[in-house]
Amino acid sequence: MTPGPSAGCGRARGTGIALHALQANGVWIHYRRTRTGGVAAPARALVLANSLGTDLRLWDDVVAELPAGLDVVCYDKRGHGLSEAPPPPYTIADHADDLAGLLDGLDIRGAVIGGISVGGMIALSLALRRPELAAGLVLMDTAHRIGTAAHWDNRIAAVERDGLDALADDIIAGWLSERFRAEQPGAALAWRNLVARTPSVAGYNGTCAALRAADLTDEVARVAVPTLCLCGADDASTPPALMRELAELLPRSRYVEVPGTRHLPCIEQPATVAGHIGDLLEETAGG
Repeated sequence: MTPGPSAGCGRARGTGIALHALQANGVWIHYRRTRTGGVAAPARALVLANSLGTDLRLWDDVVAELPAGLDVVCYDKRGHGLSEAPPPPYTIADHADDLAGLLDGLDIRGAVIGGISVGGMIALSLALRRPELAAGLVLMDTAHRIGTAAHWDNRIAAVERDGLDALADDIIAGWLSERFRAEQPGAALAWRNLVARTPSVAGYNGTCAALRAADLTDEVARVAVPTLCLCGADDASTPPALMRELAELLPRSRYVEVPGTRHLPCIEQPATVAGHIGDLLEETAGG
């Protein structure tokens, strides 16, 4: 890993929104840093990694519900959002080294690292590769191994053949419950559009290739930090039984389900997710 210290900030003309990017592990990574409650000197750092086909906006409603006094970093992993998309394929180790480079560049150590789906695997890999960076983990709707090689081969082939728009409805049905889609059709459509309009198909399929190759089963027992395993009760992608299996492999974990949600509880029940993250932050507050 060769994290770079280079950083840049540009302001989108006429919007007042600052865009921040830092070169980490040779890749320009877009990130957002928020101090909850407007506290100038936050006591704790929380870092959140997003899922396949999303960007850092996935965490907006969760961040809004977090307690004051936190230094929260959300970022777009390589090939997603506004981050650079180097030529695929990628590995989970590549993603973890990108995150490590970002934290090095921001001078963050001992953070609670949260991740959902592939973001959870990235968090696990980071804790294994750079344990000094992680004081605790929040692993959401993820696993030590996600899917089969055939599943990811089929997904990559379908995206290359038909594009993401053709798959977006099925993807959203796996992400969000029928109730959420019925009660908030506009929000559900917006998340569908996010998938369908993914800026880099190469970045999406590169991360599919990372998931295809990733198996952390034999390594996760070395993760020694307190870990929350949080799962949507109706998740079919990384179902509760699989997440309970992960929790049993981790020496300092506890398992919690979020009723009525599927693969992305952070969209459907952000306040509940934020509350569980807050509990883990309190648990790790003593170091």
